[in-house]
Amino acid sequence: MKIPKSAEKFIAEQISLINENPECANAHYNLGVTMMELGQYDQAIELFEEAIANSGRMFEGYVNLGYIYLKKRDLEMVAATNKKAVEIEPRYARGYANMGFAYLEMACPDEAIEALEKAIELNPEIVQAWSNLINAYLQKDEIDKAIETGKKLIEFAPEFSLGQNNLATAYYLNEEYDKAIEHLDIAMRQGFSVHPDFLKELQPYRER
Repeated sequence: MKIPKSAEKFIAEQISLINENPECANAHYNLGVTMMELGQYDQAIELFEEAIANSGRMFEGYVNLGYIYLKKRDLEMVAATNKKAVEIEPRYARGYANMGFAYLEMACPDEAIEALEKAIELNPEIVQAWSNLINAYLQKDEIDKAIETGKKLIEFAPEFSLGQNNLATAYYLNEEYDKAIEHLDIAMRQGFSVHPDFLKELQPYRER
């Protein structure tokens, strides 16, 4: 892709700094951010790794690596880089939430639950962490815990339609079909695109 003129000068400056001092962590980091913003992820990964190697502990470098690996759908590296980030900054709630999502996608519910619960402890307003926690409990077939988590989520975030959908799923698996329909209808009114198979499964219970 063509690099915007506004970025060309900055890139040249950072490359010059690296040429003068190959161990300049800040220049590698700054150039990595630019490459990431330009969508040149492989180059950005190399630059962030170099920045981390030269600085020893660079929280922001691991955060950005986690973002890139999420874009690349490399879930193992999403978990690994966010784990490094929270080791440096233990109060980084989003790092735990990202770890939890990665573990959930890899079907590792115990690890997902541990990470997501920590994320919620640090920042209860990360709605995606609550929603993913519902699904992690469902992976373990702990439906009661999934329902309780969903109820807590929609108490403070009733407009979060994915949460409504996931709570509906938990109620459905618990054979509480009226409640499943109630929350699914809320999700649809909010504009959520419900999976057609789920609608089909619930249709007989609407016709009673």
